Amino acid sequence: QINLVESGGGSVQAGGSLRLSCAASGNTAVNYCMAWVRQAPGQEREGVAGFDSDGATAHLDPGKGRFTISRDIPNNFLYLQMDDLKPEDTARYYCAADYRYCLGTLLLSGDFGYWGRGTQVTVFS
Repeated sequence: QINLVESGGGSVQAGGSLRLSCAASGNTAVNYCMAWVRQAPGQEREGVAGFDSDGATAHLDPGKGRFTISRDIPNNFLYLQMDDLKPEDTARYYCAADYRYCLGTLLLSGDFGYWGRGTQVTVFS
């Protein structure tokens, strides 16, 4: 069991930046993969970026070149630095985790085993 709590969302003007944080707790002694997944109203959930326990990362198209994922593995934190935000980035952003490898199909499908409650990001023009 992995418990996830996100923070750092808010409202920002287009072109601005936000940094999301996710704190993990529970059975974190076993290697696990973490990721950010977002979902806009009426849209399917969409993988944003992932960070495996071996340090490998993946950034998907929605934020590639603008978003950067990072992770404090010893202290069980995950971050997402979002720069040059656009109105189409408006969504609820979820921290997700899984004990399986998550930088391929899992990140594309968003089918993670553990989820936080999410944090809202609103970008206005």
